[in-house]
Amino acid sequence: MTTFLGRYAPQLYGVLRIIVGMMYWMHGTQKLFAWPLGVGGQPGATQPLFSMLGAAGVVETVGGFMIMTGLYASWAGFICSGEMASAYFIRQFPFAFLPIFVRPGIVAESAIFNCFFFLYVAATGSGRLSLDSLFGIGDCKPPARKTAGTAVGAGSTSRL
Repeated sequence: MTTFLGRYAPQLYGVLRIIVGMMYWMHGTQKLFAWPLGVGGQPGATQPLFSMLGAAGVVETVGGFMIMTGLYASWAGFICSGEMASAYFIRQFPFAFLPIFVRPGIVAESAIFNCFFFLYVAATGSGRLSLDSLFGIGDCKPPARKTAGTAVGAGSTSRL
């Protein structure tokens, strides 16, 4: 069975990675720089840098930018996935295990979605539409080529 948009999967993954990374990045810039809107909807309100939410803002700003641009997205996805798992267990889990039981002011589905999406990014890599792909770095680095006439293990001696 063929899928309707299956042949566009690499491009769609790139667009999805860019959009989710941008939204995550904006959560971080909101905490650190009050952009595009301050914390709690108050203009100019930020989180203290050396607080738990300030540290989350740093991870979200840097990690979101790396995921959005596809710059070492595997590493950024792994770290951001861990941050979102921590956010779920710190904020939602003490209230209720299932995210359907909403704690006022907390959107637990967002933390769970981001956790598993970023885990998927960590496993999949930057893909197309990324700086890694453009520059041939990170997980888009071309494999090392063997030179002609060189056999595997040539030049090495083994001592028994």
